[in-house]
Amino acid sequence: MLKRRKNSSRTRALLALAVIVGSLAIALTMPVRLGLDLRGGTQILLETRSTDTADAGPDATDRTVEVLRGRIDALGVTEPTLVRSGDHRILVELPGLQDPEKAAAVLGRTAQLTVHTVLGTADIPTPPADDADPADPADPADPAEERVLPDGAGQLLRLEAAALTGRHVEGADARFDQQSGTGWHVTVDFTDTGRTRWTQVTAEAACHPPGDPQRRVAIVLDDKIVSSPQVDPSVACGGGIPGGTTQITGSFDDAGARELALLISGGALPVPVETVEQRTVGATLGDAAIAAAARAAMAGTVLTALFIIAVYRLMGLLATVALACYGLISYAALAAVGATLTLPGLAGFVLAIGMAVDANVLVFERAREEHAARTRPSPRSALTAGFRGALGAIADSNITTLIAAGLLFVLASGPVRGFGITLGIGVLASMISALVVTRVLAEYALDRPAALRRPHLTGITDTGRVRDGLLRRDPFLMRRPRRWLVASAVLLALAASGILARGLDFGIDFTGGRLIEYSTTAPVDPDRAREALGRAGFPHAIVQSSGDNSLTVRAEELTDAQEATVTGTVSGLGGGTEKVRDELIGPSLGEELRRNALVALGLALGAQLLYLAVRFRWRFATAAVGALVHDVVILVGVFAWLGKPIDGLFLAALLTVIGYSVNDSVVLFDRIRELLARDRTVPLPRLTNQAILQTLPRTVSTGTGAALILTALAVLADGTLTDFALALLIGLAVGTYSSVFTAAPLTLGCPAKRTP
Repeated sequence: MLKRRKNSSRTRALLALAVIVGSLAIALTMPVRLGLDLRGGTQILLETRSTDTADAGPDATDRTVEVLRGRIDALGVTEPTLVRSGDHRILVELPGLQDPEKAAAVLGRTAQLTVHTVLGTADIPTPPADDADPADPADPADPAEERVLPDGAGQLLRLEAAALTGRHVEGADARFDQQSGTGWHVTVDFTDTGRTRWTQVTAEAACHPPGDPQRRVAIVLDDKIVSSPQVDPSVACGGGIPGGTTQITGSFDDAGARELALLISGGALPVPVETVEQRTVGATLGDAAIAAAARAAMAGTVLTALFIIAVYRLMGLLATVALACYGLISYAALAAVGATLTLPGLAGFVLAIGMAVDANVLVFERAREEHAARTRPSPRSALTAGFRGALGAIADSNITTLIAAGLLFVLASGPVRGFGITLGIGVLASMISALVVTRVLAEYALDRPAALRRPHLTGITDTGRVRDGLLRRDPFLMRRPRRWLVASAVLLALAASGILARGLDFGIDFTGGRLIEYSTTAPVDPDRAREALGRAGFPHAIVQSSGDNSLTVRAEELTDAQEATVTGTVSGLGGGTEKVRDELIGPSLGEELRRNALVALGLALGAQLLYLAVRFRWRFATAAVGALVHDVVILVGVFAWLGKPIDGLFLAALLTVIGYSVNDSVVLFDRIRELLARDRTVPLPRLTNQAILQTLPRTVSTGTGAALILTALAVLADGTLTDFALALLIGLAVGTYSSVFTAAPLTLGCPAKRTP
């Protein structure tokens, strides 16, 4: 047994060392890309153009925005901004992009995919349509007409009208096949209708002899044949190729294959677009705001570390070291996947450091319980039992969060998708930090002679002030659980009345607004412009520099009088000021993005409900979701009463609160399940009360650690980040309350069997 324990410890130590060394290597060689709010980036202005068959009106431009959003998501894990500017223009902002010219080329491609039967060879190409440039992919030919195009070898092929178009494509993927020698190629999967048509096209082509051009099938993208293979001789006439999948081969490298795959998967643009302007823009937040956020993050992290050390002594110190490793692992993972770090993402990253304390606190509190329950145990044996006892709660809470993160990443887009990847990385890194790094450090430290001589310094041998106070008083909080439900209902009613009476102040991210670009005779510092516009009554205006003497202001929908105030404010800073552009813009969180986010969130909650039902039975799962809804409604209602904006930052805060709420409830339910397994004779209200009192020290420690960071952000940070921290503070308080006084009473109020 001793030998097995030593082998396990050695394996964990080697794993921890490998992860830390690998993370350090990545962190030193692969910097994380910074978002537009922190560093600025590339701004591309696109203009939609009408064709004979499609009008480039507002609706078509909105649909084009969503197709472009899919293409940008496929280019990498970024947090782009896409808004409709006027009726025919689209403003695209790409943070941290290494090759903006390539991005502009990908965004501007019409990506009209068609599949044709080859009728034979030709001597002259199809003449271009009126006013169309045959070399311009923005002017594709009509797929319903015959055409003549050259193949890869320059031979002109006469093509029948398109048998399949991009509407028949289900997806495309870039793959590398080393065995067959084809190298990089693109696999195209057709829809059900597309499969039938593909079989018909290949069945007709198979009726011609090998070598005959009519045995070929041409795949065309934007009036260019990208592949024209012959149907294999093994395919009989009239048989066709089943399966609905084909390969586009050619002299592709990995980048070319992936670019072609994302163009095909994203679908064709509803109308052609052309790049009107491309330039570099400054950060949306100034140096002062970023410096304030950095100071707040540092202060909050230091306060959290001091708190943990004060409560758990040696174990707290080691947990702080493990949390530093957590930060390194998370940073390296973000760099490795190419994520873009924005200011709310940075705040969430710092908050996750405080939340990662939770797993360590769970272990330390269980170790204290084990030490108090046994006769003369060693701190090392109590710690081992603590890891074993806390594993279930850690696993369940993190798996539910990972389910939500995975579905948000797969199904959502834009900033919600970015939140999903950041959340998933944070959860995985926190588990490695707590279950591997902390354990290796703690086991090594507790085996030292100094720890054996002074066990009180380990932080495990005493139960703590919170637990001692609860043991002395032994309050029966669940004596009348319905009273707590009534209190929760009153809070919900107050919050809902705020939403109904005051309404929600949706920010520019949801409503769109007005974009005004100025040319000034003297350079204008964006920080000064932000401060001046805030004093003038526009605290949420987004100000960016776009050249030495150029400034862009984005604000909510402005009246003419308000626009005159904005212009006068800028003129007072830059001397002679000329309006270069004044346009209405659409929301960056457009209708389709919001719909995808709601669908992803709904499926994530459903998946969490199913997982919790399997682990804890349905009544516990529904109680956790009920507490979550309680937290969301109250947070939104408080912001309605305060008149705070509902914008992209609030959305990130809301998603974080949802994760915290479920996590807190799961920890409590895990303890109820454990107590029920020990003794089924205790009445359920009394047993639930025991679980609350036993997990309350963990709740206090975790909540205090997170609150210290958030308070520092709320007090020391600047502007919109203050609202972000305020939302998280409210969510933290409400989530802590609801796990005890909403979720627990809901389980007692449900008539069901006692086994969770």
